[in-house]
Amino acid sequence: MSKFERHVFVCNNERAPGDARGCCAERGGAAVRERLKTEVAARGLKGRVRVNQAGCLDQCEHGVTVVVYPEQVWYGFVKPEDAVEIVEEHLLHNRPVTRLRLPDACINTAHCPHKPGASVQLGGVKH
Repeated sequence: MSKFERHVFVCNNERAPGDARGCCAERGGAAVRERLKTEVAARGLKGRVRVNQAGCLDQCEHGVTVVVYPEQVWYGFVKPEDAVEIVEEHLLHNRPVTRLRLPDACINTAHCPHKPGASVQLGGVKH
């Protein structure tokens, strides 16, 4: 068996109800993962691209969070309907989806504008 070209990790972590950071499970992490898997298979990428469920990726404010390796491209606020675009653009044509991509300044930082109490425009949509 050959190596996977890419790994796609989809957060499906659960936090206690009412947690200020929220969680990807309650935002639909399982549905996002299933749709990504379906789209990967439909485009003949099974065996080349692996879609995995992940525990906490520590990006709760951005949920549902998806990260694609080896490129280390982080996506936030992903919904099941975004799976088609991620697979088609990023996984097939090597063009990360700009409107879903998290700014580098938001990854593993205490000062991200997505933290509780802040608001930000991402891809033209206020989150």
